[in-house]
Amino acid sequence: MSDVLLETRNLKVHFPITSGALRRTVGHVKAVDGVNLQVRRGETLGIVGESGCGKSTLARLILRLLEPTEGEILFEGKNILQYDRRQMLQIRKDMQIVFQDPFASLNPRKTVGTIIAEPLRAHKAEGNHQRRVRELLEIVGLLPEHMDRYPHEFSGGQRQRIGIARAIALKPKLIICDEPVSALDVSIQAQIINLFEELQKEFNLTYLFIAHDLSVVKHISNRVAVMYLGRVLETADSESLYATPRHPYTNALLSAIPLPDPIRERTRQRIVLKGDVPSPSNPPSGCTFHVRCPVAQQQCKEQAPSMSHSQGSSDHHVSCFFPIGEIESKGART
Repeated sequence: MSDVLLETRNLKVHFPITSGALRRTVGHVKAVDGVNLQVRRGETLGIVGESGCGKSTLARLILRLLEPTEGEILFEGKNILQYDRRQMLQIRKDMQIVFQDPFASLNPRKTVGTIIAEPLRAHKAEGNHQRRVRELLEIVGLLPEHMDRYPHEFSGGQRQRIGIARAIALKPKLIICDEPVSALDVSIQAQIINLFEELQKEFNLTYLFIAHDLSVVKHISNRVAVMYLGRVLETADSESLYATPRHPYTNALLSAIPLPDPIRERTRQRIVLKGDVPSPSNPPSGCTFHVRCPVAQQQCKEQAPSMSHSQGSSDHHVSCFFPIGEIESKGART
């Protein structure tokens, strides 16, 4: 069995821009523009980047909640974009999602028991569904008697636990976590992150974890991918990426992480990127980051860099002509 559970190859989705009475297509919003990723069994791959970079869109593409414009999505080695509706229904048992907003992701008209049992009914799971719902509630830290209550009777953290219980009901192999703690209080965030880690150990889950909080991503992720304007700029194991970022954009993101030590916070160098994020409907030529990059050169404006191995690490990949720590040697060769 392959070590890779999920793989995307040149995955793209371009949303058309229409104008006029005839609604003619005058352009495209390149929300995801050629993403290549691998998620290994049992690991947590963190996805980070600024708002609007395509993280949540990528998650929905992988689940086929959106249909891609181009590319492949391989789950256990098979391209699920070739699956019909019946085949996708079968594969959805192995691919679940925990949404960002615990208030909007639960039907307010249904009881908690009905919400959690919904995937069991949809996939005609064997066994007593009520007993399974009670088990799931206990697993995520809620009480069995909560199954008769409605979502509005719970706090935000409790609602997210209900969403997690629904996601693990069918014992999936992959769970996509789309900013699952960003709407919660800091103290509750820690509890939910610990719950994710406990469930991963108990059920051998694989996570694709999307978040804005880089400290949370560092804590929970085995590997991290950095996205910018629909593309992946750098991937590495968590320890390597946070210790020695190679891409200038990654370096700027990490410099914004608050430090608990006031002295270190005052003395460290904060990297502030100039300008605004370009529009995905009209991305820059060459490297999409070159208009904000502090080390950009003429080559960056004319050519798009490919993802390549970073010096000294076969598992550290960066899409940059002049990576941090390798700029002098790269410049000498060019």
